[in-house]
Amino acid sequence: MLPQHRWFWALILVAAGGAGLVYNVVFAQGASPAAGFIYGFCIGTAALGFDRGLILAGLQSRIRRLPASLYVPAAELSYVLMIVAGNALGGVFVWAFGLTGDPLGEAVRTTPRVLAYALAVSAFLVFVIRMRDLIGGEVFVNFLIGRYHRPVEEERIFLFLDVVGSTAFAETHGDLRAQEYLSAVFATLAEPVRRYQGSTDDYIGDMAMITWPMERGLKDARCVSCLFAVRDRIEAEADAWTARFGTVPRLRAALHGGSVVTAEVGVDRHKIAYFGDAVNVTARIEALCRPLGVDILISEDLLGRLPRLPDGVTTRALGAHTLRGRDQPLEVATLERNSDTAAAMIEEAVAADPTSAARPRAAAL
Repeated sequence: MLPQHRWFWALILVAAGGAGLVYNVVFAQGASPAAGFIYGFCIGTAALGFDRGLILAGLQSRIRRLPASLYVPAAELSYVLMIVAGNALGGVFVWAFGLTGDPLGEAVRTTPRVLAYALAVSAFLVFVIRMRDLIGGEVFVNFLIGRYHRPVEEERIFLFLDVVGSTAFAETHGDLRAQEYLSAVFATLAEPVRRYQGSTDDYIGDMAMITWPMERGLKDARCVSCLFAVRDRIEAEADAWTARFGTVPRLRAALHGGSVVTAEVGVDRHKIAYFGDAVNVTARIEALCRPLGVDILISEDLLGRLPRLPDGVTTRALGAHTLRGRDQPLEVATLERNSDTAAAMIEEAVAADPTSAARPRAAAL
């Protein structure tokens, strides 16, 4: 969980503890508010840990692959088990600290009323989390605080990631299978983007748009590290991709940054959108990848603002190019990494995701 989002998860756990306190006041006449908070906090921790893949991640992954008719009851049963486990943990703490006169066996027991109440609270909290996941953590927060209710001028870094060959995949395997493939690719972006404090702000066909506020993305070259982390994760799971889809995804990437106007748009459906030359230039840079025969391009403008590049990453200048809709040519470069560093990073990606059944391939990025 990343530093700028820790408060969100802390708030979720405090809300779970508060729900336990409310339960104690309503159903136990406020006999021990502290006990109620501990019960709620422990149940919330267990449910949140399971939902985020920190507890029984392999089980959760298998449940998500079930058809809808089996997914719902399996997911509900899993949350029941987490509630029972969290309630038992809370009971141990409550009993150990002398916050209840009940024996240990009674303190850890989950009654039907506790289970029903906890399921209702968990359903609400999971709904909030799902909404956050659906539109992106940073976008969700910005909607809540109304940051972009009025247009704001700011500097942002844009990373466009395009899935190469998705059209050919759809022609061969059909649109439904292609959508499943793209969904799997986009899901792979989530962990590296969170790790490097970016925000996946939009999906446009087979392309994902990831952004950072300029200062955050430049720090420790997070925008570049994120790109290579995504590639490493795909490479580390190459065998699994081949087994599932018959191919390993290949991404074309463009990095650029600059001044944009950010605003909340729409009436029936709200969206945070970016307007300005920086967005258009990033798209044009991505289109340059194919004629230049490279998979990664970064503008020299952004490259010059980076304090340093990640270890093992080097640049190769590719000259100035005229972009459609822009009068002045733009200098671009490609990012490359030596094979030893790539192999080490792939192994690190596997270690960071122990639930993956895949193993790294010998081929370097």
